Amino acid sequence: MRLNPILTALSGAAVGFFIGVSFPVQLGPSQLPCYYVFPWRGGEGGGEATAGSSTTTNILGRLWVPFVVSNNSNSTGAAAAVLQQPNATATTATCSPAAANNRNKPPPTGAERLPPKIVVSESDLHMRRLWGDPRQDTPVRKYLLTMTVGFTEKANVNATVHKFSEDFDVMLFHYDGRTTEWDDEFPWSKDAIHVSARKQAKRWYAKRFLHPSVVAPYEYVFLWDEDLATDFFDADEYVRLVRKHGLRISQPGLDVTRGKKTYDVTTRRNDGSEVHRSTVGGPGNCSDVHTRPCSGFVEVMAPVFSREAWACAWHMIQNDLIHGWGLDLNFWRCVDDPEEQMGVVDAQYVAHRAVPTLGRQGNPETGGGGKVRARAWREFADFNARIRNADRAAAAQQQEAAAAAAAGSAAPLATRPPQPPRSK
Repeated sequence: MRLNPILTALSGAAVGFFIGVSFPVQLGPSQLPCYYVFPWRGGEGGGEATAGSSTTTNILGRLWVPFVVSNNSNSTGAAAAVLQQPNATATTATCSPAAANNRNKPPPTGAERLPPKIVVSESDLHMRRLWGDPRQDTPVRKYLLTMTVGFTEKANVNATVHKFSEDFDVMLFHYDGRTTEWDDEFPWSKDAIHVSARKQAKRWYAKRFLHPSVVAPYEYVFLWDEDLATDFFDADEYVRLVRKHGLRISQPGLDVTRGKKTYDVTTRRNDGSEVHRSTVGGPGNCSDVHTRPCSGFVEVMAPVFSREAWACAWHMIQNDLIHGWGLDLNFWRCVDDPEEQMGVVDAQYVAHRAVPTLGRQGNPETGGGGKVRARAWREFADFNARIRNADRAAAAQQQEAAAAAAAGSAAPLATRPPQPPRSK
């Protein structure tokens, strides 16, 4: 009697499966390449669902999930994935597109000679002790407050810092060269980062000391001026509202009864709303809500960036244009949906006192503050010209790429040898 080959193959596969289940084997990450033989989908966000998720619909995926490697363990013994119980979870899938891309990603420039596992490409601005176990240092804080300051505004800066909790690291940029005096008057100053460079503007400091790799641990970065009255502001509540409404770039509303404003859209609304994202009418000439600064707009005096948005905005700061005028009209480029992910927080508001401290840093012999403002306007024109030229260059490059793709798809047809006529 001859055995049916199909039945023989199925029987062998079944026996092999039950043997494998009966004798589980530990698999290290290097033994489990991302071949995507068994695609699976579960939970929100696709590949980061739990193995026991009720939304896992692919049966092969259900069998594959226990082998997924978890990257969340701090112990070396847990680095390997173990065939787990049916109710075990896989919190982070190693076999994901991101993991595959990271594995194939080239090392940072300068780190090519180093073993990959020793490379640290990100840092932070959290101060650490000179003694003790590094693993017992206080953890990096969640958020970062930066301010460009002069000592004459010390009272207002002190009041502002006290509105921010222990969840914030504080960094002060000193444009007047006075740093040690802050430690003498304010205890919190001893835990702050101080950077001193005389007569420089906020964007000059930001470009040089707030690289995305340095502020990567911070979920939100506050890039504020020194002349904001924060009597009715609470930083923790502000972060809660920003997160609740999904704002990637934001600012507190401006109380025009106690301070000044430049754009209507940044003015605080008194209608009980927590945030607003647009405005129409008024002196801002906002006849079209879909234009800047009528929506998708945050001013440069007190912006708050998510980690991802700041990584984009930092690259847009021009190294030689230190005033940064014109940046706020282009922040919208750093989010996916400007009219939804940018906004003004009405429930937590400040007043812009508009103290011209930076203008006073100009050289009195050559015109003082007037010359400073003249340069700011010149930089505004230069930046607008650069962004227009960049847009044109990007559009031309896209057109060339599309034309090359179209030519490439048509090339096989053009070069194909003539076919003999078919017989009837």
